[in-house]
Amino acid sequence: MKKALLLIVAFLLSFPSVAQLDKKYFKDLQKKEMPSTDLVAWRQVGPGMSGYCEEFWCHPTDKNVMMMSPDMYNTYGSWDAGKSWKTIKNADGIGKDLARMRNFAFSYQDAAFGLAISSGGKLYKTEDTGRSWTEIASFKGRHSVVVVDPSNDRNWYIGPGDFWNVKKNWRHINGQVGKTSKNAIYRSRDKGKTWENFKVGETDKINVGRIIVNPNNSKIILAATNEGMFRSEDQGETWKLSGTGLPVNRPRDLDFYFDKKTKEFVVYLVDQTAFVPNGKTVSSKGGVYKSTDSGKTWQNITGNLKVDMSQISSKTLQGKYYNSIAFWFQKSSKEMKTMYPKLPTDVLDIWHRIQVNPKNKNEIYLSHNSKHDKAFLPGGAWKSIDGGKTWKAVAREGKYWIDGKDKAYWESRNNLVNMNTTFAHMQPEMDRREESWGNRFLELDAEGTPFICLDQQVLSSDNGGETWQQIDDYETAPGSKHWVGRGGSNLPGRTILLETGKKDRYLLCSGEHGLWQTTSLDNHPDKMDVAVEQIDGQMHHDGSHSAGTVAVHPKDPNVIYFMSYRQNNRGMVRKSIDGGKTWENIAHIFDADDPSHMRLVFVNSLTIDPVNPDNMYFCATRKPISQVHGPYAKTLTKGDYGFYRSFDGGYTWELSTKGLHKTASFRRVVLDPENSETLFSAVNDENGGLYKSTNKGGDWKKVTIPEKIQFVNNIFIDRNTKHMFISCGNEAATDAGSGVWRSKDKGKSWEKIFDMPYVWQCETSPVNPDIITVSVPLPPRTKDKKAMLNPGAYVSFDAGKTWSKINNGLGQQDRIVDIKPDPYREDVFWCSQKGSGWAIGYLKGTKKGWSKN
Repeated sequence: MKKALLLIVAFLLSFPSVAQLDKKYFKDLQKKEMPSTDLVAWRQVGPGMSGYCEEFWCHPTDKNVMMMSPDMYNTYGSWDAGKSWKTIKNADGIGKDLARMRNFAFSYQDAAFGLAISSGGKLYKTEDTGRSWTEIASFKGRHSVVVVDPSNDRNWYIGPGDFWNVKKNWRHINGQVGKTSKNAIYRSRDKGKTWENFKVGETDKINVGRIIVNPNNSKIILAATNEGMFRSEDQGETWKLSGTGLPVNRPRDLDFYFDKKTKEFVVYLVDQTAFVPNGKTVSSKGGVYKSTDSGKTWQNITGNLKVDMSQISSKTLQGKYYNSIAFWFQKSSKEMKTMYPKLPTDVLDIWHRIQVNPKNKNEIYLSHNSKHDKAFLPGGAWKSIDGGKTWKAVAREGKYWIDGKDKAYWESRNNLVNMNTTFAHMQPEMDRREESWGNRFLELDAEGTPFICLDQQVLSSDNGGETWQQIDDYETAPGSKHWVGRGGSNLPGRTILLETGKKDRYLLCSGEHGLWQTTSLDNHPDKMDVAVEQIDGQMHHDGSHSAGTVAVHPKDPNVIYFMSYRQNNRGMVRKSIDGGKTWENIAHIFDADDPSHMRLVFVNSLTIDPVNPDNMYFCATRKPISQVHGPYAKTLTKGDYGFYRSFDGGYTWELSTKGLHKTASFRRVVLDPENSETLFSAVNDENGGLYKSTNKGGDWKKVTIPEKIQFVNNIFIDRNTKHMFISCGNEAATDAGSGVWRSKDKGKSWEKIFDMPYVWQCETSPVNPDIITVSVPLPPRTKDKKAMLNPGAYVSFDAGKTWSKINNGLGQQDRIVDIKPDPYREDVFWCSQKGSGWAIGYLKGTKKGWSKN
């Protein structure tokens, strides 16, 4: 490895433009071995969270340490109280570690030691405060919680189930929807080295949501389960129901307060709301409770949490109420309106999380999820400052509060009515809607600072809930709407277009969050960062949220086209003639009989002929591989899969697949740099290969490539050398012709230059064809364990003779959907990840940021 690195260093030093790099770095590199993953330093580009985060944890003794695990299978840590985030995945792993984590827990005695459990039952250990994790055990089935004894970090407990899967774990009168797991709470008394398990209650399967160990007595343990509250007095070996005082005894969440000086120990519980018929309306049971005797008995502290729904005028919230009781009674909303036409004057919402300030036992927070958990009241988080006597909506977002609806009622409850939440690029969307989202999590740090996730942004309050600010992004200057992410992206990244007719404007496509462009850093202090602004998406009332592929007019950089595959304007071709300020739909190509939020058809390679810009092309991919899969339309009512062409600037299109088999899956299309009427296409199905058309896609002929190549995922032609590169392989890693192949003679002969079982993409640098980047995903369906090794980003600086892995710092090295060398600099790289957004990579030693300013 050392010899290979020295060759790379020598080659790099031969580049004239690399003079700007720190030469001392290369001298140091020659003196020692260095992991190849460290050749390039990556940092996030673009918006932060931009996706759903249902799990977020704060270290119990260090307010600077936080962990989060969003829903795109990425996991991040922060060691500066959320100012910045870094992936905690293993850069040299297969990318599946630390995915969909359900719980992180740290020792109260040794802040550096912790354990974490994934939903799939994988147990990880850290000894460096969460910066790195090692898998130490695996438990069968779903798991939801791992907890440490606050007084002795040798004692740990794990609870099974799918308790925190808010999208699939709703309660109703007869039980619940969602998976349960084997009835076995696990116990370790040697810091996780060995485990034994004990049954809780009489059922065979169980969901465990929280486990709390009494800090004053390690033998006493409480467990909140779908079968009720349980209590153990022998360190978890035997369990008994302990719900005295609970009207429903179907706990949703637990938290505790402990005073080290006085040894006061108080447990707080939110019970499931149960609806009860009451004439022409309903009443409710449940609410908030506390225990001062280690869970033996519970006292009601619900206070005035119930609400008079007859005072709520919003039809949206009334509709959510009827949907909520309909699910509880397992009937239709229409039936509920007939049976219970009168809105209740004293009813509980569906609450799902509770947290108490570790510094103040009377400051208690609640949250609910009106999008996924059948809740119906406004306000993303509620709070009591008097131990539960009175409750107020403290996180107020959206049109309900902006319009001042039901102001008199809320003021009668001494509840403020102004909107007090601030978002980043999501602000226009949040302001337009009325409480159609939900709060994903609720967490307080060691100092009592609360954190929540409203829709797709994480917010925090530094003043006890008076105001809330998003903590995903930095705005480069007040009101600029230029955003720099903090590193914890959950964005579904799509295509990146680096050459747009304007040197400092790159275009970035995303799923769910529209189309973006790079922009000025303004006053942002770190000039190595890259700022972006949204040019279509949430900022527009009818903006397209899922941009699949983008192109710019070769003779007018203010004319931009892109295509949307999901949500607003799906199946459309969008056009702007003013650089993205305004948009219009100029063609409707695809449609289906499924809801608009569903994926329609994935589109790729939107291309404009540089000689005759009226000629435009793209492909609709039948077999998507790098896209966020399903649900997507099984049957199209308009359009079909294949290659499309337009000869009038994108207003009308025709499908043209002559010469290919009926089910051909076009994944990429490129123009011949010497003749724009000649096109090449990569076909990535079982009967695929490389195809060529010499008449603008009128008909296609198969190009002769090595017989063992079956799946061609990408085709790229270097504009300088005219060398052709095809990326090959399949999801099962069974294609004998996998890897990257190069032809130096326009497809007459081929040589393999990169050998991996599955490759999505290969591209060369426009300024130095010896620089080549490759994206290697994890083959998701392979049974060959060896074939699963080494997914990630790779680079060669010597035209493919030697390669280095360069994905250190990327959130998803196994899901890089687009990777490119910068078109103007040899020391800069760009990538887009399936669920961790976009990133810029600087060759180590680079001192100059990408942006001009």
